[in-house]
Amino acid sequence: MSELTPETVRAVNALTASWAGASAEGTVLSAAGVWPLLAFLADGAAGPARTELARAVGVPAEQAAGAARELLAALHGMPGLGAALGLWTGRTLDVRDEWRAGLPADAHGRLDDDPEAAQRALDAWAAKRSDGLIERMPITLTRDADMVIATALTVRTDWPRPFTEQPRRPQTGPWRGRALLGLHRRGVRPDRIGVVSAAEGMVTALKVPGNNGIDVHLLLGEERMSPGQVLRAGVGALERTLPVVGGGQLPYGQVGPGLTVERQPSLTPEPVVLDVTTVAFDVRADHDLLALHQVFGLTGARDTGRGHFPGISGSPLAIGAAAQSAVARFGALGFRSAAVTAVMAAPGGIPQYRHETTVVRAVFDRPFAFLATHRPTRLALMAGWVTGAVDYPSGPGSV
Repeated sequence: MSELTPETVRAVNALTASWAGASAEGTVLSAAGVWPLLAFLADGAAGPARTELARAVGVPAEQAAGAARELLAALHGMPGLGAALGLWTGRTLDVRDEWRAGLPADAHGRLDDDPEAAQRALDAWAAKRSDGLIERMPITLTRDADMVIATALTVRTDWPRPFTEQPRRPQTGPWRGRALLGLHRRGVRPDRIGVVSAAEGMVTALKVPGNNGIDVHLLLGEERMSPGQVLRAGVGALERTLPVVGGGQLPYGQVGPGLTVERQPSLTPEPVVLDVTTVAFDVRADHDLLALHQVFGLTGARDTGRGHFPGISGSPLAIGAAAQSAVARFGALGFRSAAVTAVMAAPGGIPQYRHETTVVRAVFDRPFAFLATHRPTRLALMAGWVTGAVDYPSGPGSV
């Protein structure tokens, strides 16, 4: 796997935090998917557009293309991840060899003269490179389109210890009274949960490790906190710039959002147990990046009255559209779509309690955030805010 420098990781995570702070509720986004595009554009830009794009990616423009290649190569080599970049140009656009040479090999294709045929080809690329999770390219081609550059990023992991599915009916909050597809797991790793202290409030952070170096962090903030504040706290914990008190060091009582520590009779002698209840979710979102042009350094580049990318082509170019479609699915088996039926057998007879244990109990049954990360580098791959949990399936025996 290609080496990923800490500087690039920090730059991508910073864009994640910045974008999350400007996003609405009920969303999923990937700054890791946008960042390479902005970096390649910065490499070919001039004037104010070059300055703005360099500021957005967090590295000097002359270093941006190299950092983008490094990121794409590293993503492609990480277990559980797929990453691809595509470039398509019209027949009359002459792309400079020096800029095109900085892109991954075999990335360049031609736009069909028929816009409908060209759109079909782009949509097919998006579907193939996203493993069918995204069915079409997030932009619609126009007849005057000269160039399209795109990335596709997939993240998949399985839980070594699956959750048990069960109905969950929250008693308070926005999901009150709904029969949700609850997920429950109990184990002896209290270090996988902690309380993050941010300026805006406390956040309960649970790490759910995957089997291939991908972790998903569930983040429940105080009810008054915004999605952006919760996600920024999660990034701060990931970057180790915010203090976190681990589950094994927490006092008894209500210690964080949705988090309590209590003594409880036990059949086994484990000193501390982590008991987690959350919900399955399936989140989709479409983003118009030009609506947040200041976040992505695209303010000047939107001006179609002049060209901004002389390093890409001798023909004047401006940004006409920029968008992202994203989906995230969290289920009993892993971070993807899953349909699993689980039967849990209860012990027969009356148990004899010979021990006491400390139970760290976490409940995520109101809107919360998540971060999918690459464990070795702490790179944020996907981020989102869950407002619509999956309903418990109806049918015989359901509640």
